[in-house]
Amino acid sequence: MFEDQEPQQGFQVKKRIALIAHDSKKKDLLEWARFNRGNLAGHELYATGTTGKLLEDTLDLPVHKLQSGPLGGDQQIGALIAEGVIDLMIFFWDPLEPQPHDPDVKALLRIAVVWNIPVACNRASADFIFSSPLMAEPYERILPNYQLHLNRRMDEMLG
Repeated sequence: MFEDQEPQQGFQVKKRIALIAHDSKKKDLLEWARFNRGNLAGHELYATGTTGKLLEDTLDLPVHKLQSGPLGGDQQIGALIAEGVIDLMIFFWDPLEPQPHDPDVKALLRIAVVWNIPVACNRASADFIFSSPLMAEPYERILPNYQLHLNRRMDEMLG
């Protein structure tokens, strides 16, 4: 847990949640967010461009809005994950629709796995994460020790 995370009202820990949706999934994400508005209100929300504006308007909650996904928003979310700012990601992506920024999407999903944060890619997985008792208590992620990997790479480079 990061130092700036503190229990709120004695029973909940504020999580920093990234919310992202491809265009064809924005309606689904907005419906899910509307249903979960009460729970989302207790957390700090981050979102890519259009999704952030739609969420802010729909929920009447503050949202940290980044660039649109194709304009670098996915990479901004990835950077926040790597910096330890994002605790979990809700990313409703469309597996049947090719995206012009598919490499960015793959990189974002990869970085979430590298830094061991929970990821929901559809409504069912988002419901499971949000119904977890871990949403209301501190949770310290177990991070892999990448030092061996970094040392090996340095050794290979120095030859």
